[in-house]
Amino acid sequence: MCVYLGSAFLALVITPVVIWLARRLKIVAVPGPRHIHTKPISHIGGVAIFLSMMPLSISVLFLSNIIGDTFRNILPELTVLLSAAGFIFFIGLIDDIKTKGLRARIKFLAEIAAAIAVCTAGVRIESVAITEQLTLNFGWFSWPLTIFWIVGITNAVNLSDGLDGLAAGISAIACGVIAILAIHNGQVVMAVLMLALLGSLSGFLFYNFSPAKIFMGDCGSIFLGFTIASSSVLCSSKSPVMVGLALPLLALGVPIFDTLFSMLRRFIERRSVFAADRRHFHHKLIDLGLNQRLVVVTIYIVTLIAAGLGMFMMVTRNIGSLVVFFCILLLLLLAFQLVGSVRLKETIEGLQRKYAISNQEHEETRGFEDVQLHFRNARTYDQWWSAVCRAAQQMDFAWVSLKTKGKDGTVCTEVWRTTKAQPDLSVVVTMTIPLRNHDKAGPIEFEIAVTVNGSYESAGHRATLFGRLIDEHKVISSG
Repeated sequence: MCVYLGSAFLALVITPVVIWLARRLKIVAVPGPRHIHTKPISHIGGVAIFLSMMPLSISVLFLSNIIGDTFRNILPELTVLLSAAGFIFFIGLIDDIKTKGLRARIKFLAEIAAAIAVCTAGVRIESVAITEQLTLNFGWFSWPLTIFWIVGITNAVNLSDGLDGLAAGISAIACGVIAILAIHNGQVVMAVLMLALLGSLSGFLFYNFSPAKIFMGDCGSIFLGFTIASSSVLCSSKSPVMVGLALPLLALGVPIFDTLFSMLRRFIERRSVFAADRRHFHHKLIDLGLNQRLVVVTIYIVTLIAAGLGMFMMVTRNIGSLVVFFCILLLLLLAFQLVGSVRLKETIEGLQRKYAISNQEHEETRGFEDVQLHFRNARTYDQWWSAVCRAAQQMDFAWVSLKTKGKDGTVCTEVWRTTKAQPDLSVVVTMTIPLRNHDKAGPIEFEIAVTVNGSYESAGHRATLFGRLIDEHKVISSG
């Protein structure tokens, strides 16, 4: 309790100083399409969280009692964990301070490197006891599994930082859950670390809750996510019972599901997984007419219910724990379904559409590679024109016309038309391709008509492939 109160007091004192310093240095978040706020606000609140949690956690090492002895007994693992968390904090701080921020890939690689360091110290998910009779031993797979767990939760917490007090509140609940679990299992170190982090978040929330005077920024959100994820692994490694990982997962269920569904949306839409959008769980609640405070409180309640129900896993055994776990996951999934953050039917249709387009593009590319051989073997104008006609047929064009200039300056036109039924002109895309060196005798320009075939994207792709053929294979003059 002293650790909790001490870190909470430090956060209450340090946060106003950070707000003042950020304003003086103009380190503020400017309103924009990705933000809800309407005025510039300091966004390095993670500094206050870090400075109020770390000193107290480290000072416990110097206590001459059983708690200090317990900390010193796992000093190597603890040193690596806190050092890696500090490294992640500074990566986030650089991102917050830089005008354009760090590239997402750089932060992602930094998170992977920090997670590898934690694994190297022996903090890994090596086994999980599902029931008394069934234990999953991961062996070498514990490395990628642990890295995925740490990096995944780090980014989930980071993505949840979209409203005043949201990420801090969810993280506080997760810290409380892990602290209770650690106390229940007699894991003093984890209990102290989580109580210190919980205290710093409690003090910070006084300034971060709506209307926020400061945002935590990336230096706060990725530090929180990394610390909670790594601590949950350390907690579970000391006691391989399933609840050690399941409880933190349920407490962070909203940001984890939100991240998974966001990545799924971007995958379906063929966008970068690092791309931003405004279709997160909290955005959908706002679209339903709730104000910021009510949205945050609603998500707090959902998180508390998930974490509270998850605690039944501490008193149930075997199949009972599994039933509790999966029932809570279904409840969370239902919550996302109700607010419209995910639609099962739309998701399935989107996946089918994505794979249909992908398969069609692969077929078109294979046809393109086949036609390339004919262009490479063309030695005369007639052979070259034959290759053009073959390409048009392969790429399902309606027609191709080629204007050529004779030596006497007269312009002639050659036309190829599909042997299939003539398509409706409303579903045909026409394009003119000017050819180089048209001041000399020979071809001047192409006009191509590409059938849409249900997708303008497909028509554009086929036209691009045809343009590449013409660009790569020199036109052979008829003269």
